[in-house]
Amino acid sequence: MPSSSASRIDPQTLRTTIAVLVGGIAVILDSTIVSVALHELAADLDTGVDTIQWVTTGYLLALGVVIPLVGWLQSRMGAKRLWIASLAVFLLGSILCAVAWDASSLIAFRVVQGIGGGAMVPLMTTMIMQASRGPERGRLMAMVALPTAVGPILGPVIGGLILGVADWRWLFLVNVPLCLAGLLLAWRMLPADGPATRVRLDVVGLVLLSPALVGLLFGLSNVTGDGGFARSDVLAPMIGGLVLLAAFVVWALRRRGAALVDLRVLRSRPTWSASALLFLSGASLYGAMLLLPLYFQELRGADALGAGLLLIPQGVGSLVSRTAAARLLERLGARGVAAIGFLLVGIATIPFAFADANTSIWLLMVALFVRGLGLGIVIVPVMTVAFVGLPHDKVPHASIVTRVAQQVGGSVGVALLAVILSASATATGSPALAFDAAFWWAVGFTVVAVVLSFALPGRKALAEDDPATVAAAEREASEAVAEV
Repeated sequence: MPSSSASRIDPQTLRTTIAVLVGGIAVILDSTIVSVALHELAADLDTGVDTIQWVTTGYLLALGVVIPLVGWLQSRMGAKRLWIASLAVFLLGSILCAVAWDASSLIAFRVVQGIGGGAMVPLMTTMIMQASRGPERGRLMAMVALPTAVGPILGPVIGGLILGVADWRWLFLVNVPLCLAGLLLAWRMLPADGPATRVRLDVVGLVLLSPALVGLLFGLSNVTGDGGFARSDVLAPMIGGLVLLAAFVVWALRRRGAALVDLRVLRSRPTWSASALLFLSGASLYGAMLLLPLYFQELRGADALGAGLLLIPQGVGSLVSRTAAARLLERLGARGVAAIGFLLVGIATIPFAFADANTSIWLLMVALFVRGLGLGIVIVPVMTVAFVGLPHDKVPHASIVTRVAQQVGGSVGVALLAVILSASATATGSPALAFDAAFWWAVGFTVVAVVLSFALPGRKALAEDDPATVAAAEREASEAVAEV
């Protein structure tokens, strides 16, 4: 009889995973827990919703600024020091948000939170992937996928429950015990590591990439307003962001291993295929998280908390599928598990594409549970294989690339589905038909993802972690450093 997952994982690797998960849960929940409180925040701080929206937008843009720097910061500080410093910054931002006295101070303090959180999310994946190898990674990623998949779903629910019994300031104070526990565990359980080889900061790359991500994320965040993609505050930052991103790609390919983010990791099929699938999974998850609450509110008459509670089956499905995903990964490989997961997500979204105000709520609850099963299954193989065959020093670069892909994919999914929903409502004059059209687009994301899943490596590559490829990549990296 096979031993338990925990017993087959290296003890130090398991301790590292537990330590970063405890601190990381607060960051993952924080990305959506505030979304249900915008109207209450606007009323309490005596400002408009358009201003208080920057509580979310400022946090998002801070992530875009910090994420590209994580690889360089890790090389200068070491993973343990950077993790503890980032978690401390996030804790400070949470406390400051709880004592904010007006909208401007709250927005500024959310940026502080975003700076800490922006470093933690890619670093969490990097630390776990660098500490593990082979089949062990699938079991570890099943643990990491739990807050990653469930956090965006349960965030609004937890936020609504907190607002039901307490002041909005507790949305931020709830982070304090998690952060303190995370700091204690990080200090006690993370292995000590000093800075790696001193790497010069690629200033040109930073000046190109960080503003590029900020421009793209800011432009996409404005799409939900009237005018969609035709708005000047959408087109200008997006075009600017795309131009800067193209310039960064040219610059990074010339700089090779000395670039802020080494894009040569995308030469690896596991990395580029996983990045593309994370883009699509981000679009599917976050795009649907725009549509689903709106459907329950606008067509079914639920309030914000009621809509959040109706999404609980999706979170339960993700919880249930977590263990199964790791076992399926070992038996079927990433290719088969990802295809099955995206297929479940697509099939379970179809009932919403036919739904109206009178559709059986129980049918939709079952569909949400199945959709959660698919989402929980998808994250594990995609995040696991993204690092197959990469040498140790390239893992931070791959982690940044995959995180950016998921973040931008989520923003694209929200923006695109918001525009489709608005345009369809105008064209048909029927909210029900507008939601049907938007959900069909969400199904389309998953169809593309099912096809792309077959570009992932098979079970053999994951089991062996392709040592020959790792050695070849390490030789290539050494040659590149010598050339620079």
